[in-house]
Amino acid sequence: MIDLVVVSSDLWPHVLDTRAKRGAELSTDHHLLVSWIRLRRRMPDRLGRPKRIVRVCWERLADPSVRGVFNSHLRESFNQIPREVGDIESEWTMFSSSIVDAAIRSCGRKVSGAGHGGNSRTQWWTLEVRDAVKLKKESYRAWLAQGIPEAAEAYWQAKRTADRVVSEAKTRVWEEFGEAIEKDYRTALGKFWQTVRRLRRGKQLSANTVYSVGGELLASTGDIVGRWKKYFKDLLNPTDTPSVEEPEAEDSEVDSFITQAEVTEVVQQLLGGKAPGVDEIRPEYLKSLDVVGLSWLTRLCNIAWWSGTVPLDWVTGVVIPLFKKGDRRVCSNYRGITHLSLPGKVYSRVLERRVRPLVKPRIQEEQCGF
Repeated sequence: MIDLVVVSSDLWPHVLDTRAKRGAELSTDHHLLVSWIRLRRRMPDRLGRPKRIVRVCWERLADPSVRGVFNSHLRESFNQIPREVGDIESEWTMFSSSIVDAAIRSCGRKVSGAGHGGNSRTQWWTLEVRDAVKLKKESYRAWLAQGIPEAAEAYWQAKRTADRVVSEAKTRVWEEFGEAIEKDYRTALGKFWQTVRRLRRGKQLSANTVYSVGGELLASTGDIVGRWKKYFKDLLNPTDTPSVEEPEAEDSEVDSFITQAEVTEVVQQLLGGKAPGVDEIRPEYLKSLDVVGLSWLTRLCNIAWWSGTVPLDWVTGVVIPLFKKGDRRVCSNYRGITHLSLPGKVYSRVLERRVRPLVKPRIQEEQCGF
């Protein structure tokens, strides 16, 4: 047999059949060969399509007038709650829903990510650019329909004009972007470094598959989510935890009510611009609270303190896997960070500040604070 089909070794299992098609040609000994190969298409790792995310414009809380409207809405909700103390879950539901609703009503919302209709929007796409590109397309269609030299000349003229307008628009936008970066470096250093990190990060490739514990490649969404859930559950809940003897309880001032001054001091130390937890309460919401809002948060902390329980949202974390290095399909090559509820963090820090004076004398210097 002198006719061959050369196939790579990794494609041998996919070759179904190969046949020679004999024809009426007598001047050659060669025949047409046809091979049937079945391939399972695998989508390459690529940057996912941008998602349309509707979020609250929490940056507007920096404006004193917007902050006043935010607190007025929250004050209306606070006046409607019953004076009798209820269970922790119902109290938390009223507080969380009220503060999020007040933020939406005072700050408004905006769409980030993909533009309306799924088309990405760029700053250089102005009305002038749109009209120039539209004229170029219409001139091209007219050239194809007429086929005369005048139509061709009109198309090339429109094309040169469109290229010039697009180039000037892009250059102008980049110059404005550079001026904005320089301004942020002088006035808003946090926003400046956020922009730098976004530019340096570049395209983030996403792995559509992960390996199971046994090394099997998982492709379905349900299997992938289950694999991540099991990985972080085993990682964050070790079974061989050492037993620690609890010291005897002593009567001290930690049994007193949590004061509004304690809550206010902890809230003022929160860092802005951080991601919220499962309750969607951002640090800017808490830092913008007035006396009424802080008293409501203090009431919530006291209910949790005396009942000995906390809301479910306070112990629920959103785990975000961040890729480190290596194979993106291996779960151990990711570092997970957990987004917790910020009111829960305030409550835990109040308790930590109360317990620290009692624990610090018992810690030896060699322990270095551990």
